[in-house]
Amino acid sequence: MSFSAETRYDRVAQALHWIIALLVIGNLVSGFASDALKPIIRDIVAVHKSTGLTIFALSVVRIGWRIAHPRVARGIVAQWEKVASGTAHWLFYGLLFLLPLTGWVFTSAGKYPLSWFWLVSVPKLHIQKGDGLVLLARSSHELLGIVFAVLAGIHIAAALRHHFILRDQVLSDMLRSKSNRTRSQT
Repeated sequence: MSFSAETRYDRVAQALHWIIALLVIGNLVSGFASDALKPIIRDIVAVHKSTGLTIFALSVVRIGWRIAHPRVARGIVAQWEKVASGTAHWLFYGLLFLLPLTGWVFTSAGKYPLSWFWLVSVPKLHIQKGDGLVLLARSSHELLGIVFAVLAGIHIAAALRHHFILRDQVLSDMLRSKSNRTRSQT
């Protein structure tokens, strides 16, 4: 199956995808490993929070880019794949916003200041430690992290299925720029 230039992801979409993916993976690992990292936990948590804020900001950019540059059309795929892909993408977008927001909520009730990589102070929300919203945010943050990890695993498995079983261009289109693909096809 061949894809025209209009079906490929541009460099900005690719960069946002891979940067956010790497940051999310790092944050999932640091979040899940926080108990094992107790001796250095304060610095790890500070980086975790800063990375979460970065993911949030980049996700705003990504949504804006997606609106201005609609999702690429794929070749002929089954209806269930279109539904699954669309559902997964919207779940990812929701999680990219909900995870940082829930983290911000329960961090706001904590005693430590919130900053972006010790460079910029981030305002805390006006909530108290015992508020129901704080407890909900904390438990939701952990649950959403697990959901994100499972969804990411499914996403990776689907990409590998496209590449190794279906042998189509889906994964390749996220790894190479348009100009490189155009040259390699001529």
